[in-house]
Amino acid sequence: MGRIRVGIVGVGKIAKDQHIPVVRANTAFELVACASRLTKVDGIANFPNIEAMLADGPDMDAIAICTPPQAHYEAARLALQHGKHVFLEKPPCQTTTQLDELTRQARQVDRTLFQTWHAQHAAAVEAAQVSLKPCTVRSGRVVWKEDVRQWHPGQAWIWQAGGFGVFDPGINAVSILTKIVPEPVFVEAADLFFPANCSSPIAANVAFATASGARIEAEFDFRYAGVPTWDIDIEADRGALHLTGQGSTLVVDGKEVIAGTANTEYPSLYRRFAELIQQRSSDVDRRPFQLVADIFLVGRRSTVEPFEE
Repeated sequence: MGRIRVGIVGVGKIAKDQHIPVVRANTAFELVACASRLTKVDGIANFPNIEAMLADGPDMDAIAICTPPQAHYEAARLALQHGKHVFLEKPPCQTTTQLDELTRQARQVDRTLFQTWHAQHAAAVEAAQVSLKPCTVRSGRVVWKEDVRQWHPGQAWIWQAGGFGVFDPGINAVSILTKIVPEPVFVEAADLFFPANCSSPIAANVAFATASGARIEAEFDFRYAGVPTWDIDIEADRGALHLTGQGSTLVVDGKEVIAGTANTEYPSLYRRFAELIQQRSSDVDRRPFQLVADIFLVGRRSTVEPFEE
């Protein structure tokens, strides 16, 4: 099999910071085109939208969709319809039904759909999963706080319906939780805080529970002006586990096991994408998405002060 020719749809921060350099560094891939209303990428074909890229672009084997989630379903549907493998950024779509339909379409046309959770590929997450596998979880706490003005400047889509608000980054924590906890996790209750001028939440407190009844409390906040906090603490029958730095550092019973290895996530994702294409299979983990949908379903909503950029 030759190099996998890739087109990228949506050239925003995540595409510039991760997808473009990672694709260009991976010898299994060749970046051949991009589609963006506002941005052009040097050295390749550029188009204003996915429709033009599919109609007039170079031959492509796969498309990475890096737009806001409100546009994911239609872009992925068109890509699959044109026989392309699809790399789908998180959050996957606006609704769980859309993701289910894309999974069905990928199967129907025999193409790979890789619905990604980059935080699951952080350096310490697999080791945390292995450490907890023989354990019974007794309790847990998630603290995911950052300053939206620093990490998502000018991204108005986050505040619109279907933009997920604080759960655009918060779903990363949920994806790690579903990966490392060795039994199903459910949503028991949630409090969601919506700015008066926004259609998605800026903060949330969530009570999760495992199938065996252990409680995991979570706090998500986009208003945090200090040093970002991306921590997961789990108390189990065989000891305590602490994941920090968005899953990059692992401490077990006070002993550092993996220390702050960064920038592993997207290279790992693209290696996995190449494997899936070669195997002609898909990888769609809907659990984090379903949990966030459940949070919105059961959450008690409060209005807070308007958000100003």
